[in-house]
Amino acid sequence: MRQKAVSLLRELTEAHSVSGHEDEVRAIFVDELEACGQLAADRNGSVFCETGEGGPRVMVTGHMDEVGFMVQNITPCGFLQFVAIGGWWEHQLLSQRVEILTRGGDKILGVVASRPPHFLPEAQRHQVMAIDQMCIDIGAESARDALEHFGVSLGDPIAPLSAFTPLAREDWFMAKAFDNRVGMAGTIQAGQILSQSAHPNRLILCGTVQEEVGLRGARTAAHFARPDVALILEGPPADDAPGFVRADCQGRLGGGVQIRMYDPTAIANPRLARLAIETARELGITHQVTVRRSGGTDAGSLHLANDGIPCVVLGVPARYIHSHNAIIDVNDYLQLLSLTIALVRRLDETTVQGLTAYL
Repeated sequence: MRQKAVSLLRELTEAHSVSGHEDEVRAIFVDELEACGQLAADRNGSVFCETGEGGPRVMVTGHMDEVGFMVQNITPCGFLQFVAIGGWWEHQLLSQRVEILTRGGDKILGVVASRPPHFLPEAQRHQVMAIDQMCIDIGAESARDALEHFGVSLGDPIAPLSAFTPLAREDWFMAKAFDNRVGMAGTIQAGQILSQSAHPNRLILCGTVQEEVGLRGARTAAHFARPDVALILEGPPADDAPGFVRADCQGRLGGGVQIRMYDPTAIANPRLARLAIETARELGITHQVTVRRSGGTDAGSLHLANDGIPCVVLGVPARYIHSHNAIIDVNDYLQLLSLTIALVRRLDETTVQGLTAYL
């Protein structure tokens, strides 16, 4: 299971799938799950695989997209101006490598650049530079060169370029897009395992689009799949780096799968969250319970969809998300996978009905 996890995480994190352009991750989802069930897609591009004989409709889902950029303009000298797709902290951008995916399917290497600090007034050298003051250098000599020779067009998606890399510490890995390729890997692997055995429900594996720009894909995915309950698999920010009080950490690397009770976009269904915690305790699955003051996930859209869908978010904490280089402990991912599989096996008709039996 571990070897498959590392291989899948490598393939997924190195895929180029900025919000609205999730094709490469979608292709991995289809390739990995086409033998496991019935495939479908909604008209926004979220993708589904259904498996199981009957019972309640249980969704296991992650979002396919990553934060990135889009070509906004090409200057007369051939530099690319760009806009952010999803949340970026400008501190992290200068001198980073990126890839522009052209409409012809080529990937063009570039570097985020700006006016050099040597030519800035002293006061400006100590200020955070805004994205509209940055550009991407691809080596083009003119706008025409960028358009005709490199094939770059306005609206082309741009993704961070960062290889999946093992760290010196065993089981720790660095890559871009752990938010949310850990969730996609968990969805795929859980589906592969569960499809090989009986489970008391109709399992809907789902990869949503455009989570990073407003939880958009989850809205139509809920309408398309009509789940009775949803497990949202995520790559949330860790809080065990410098600047945090260690004793207060709820997202520590090596601390196990996160079970999120609250964030400003969604309150977990209390009965489902309690079932997740009790299942983890009973099976010895390392876990950490989390209440967040900020952030959000697809649960924000899913729990409000249709007549209401009971949701809980399970996460693999990652340091430095929304950057070129995030870090996870793969053992936390394996705990997420174990809890996801165990929960699906417990979500029978009686249990799912009990999640919303308010009268």
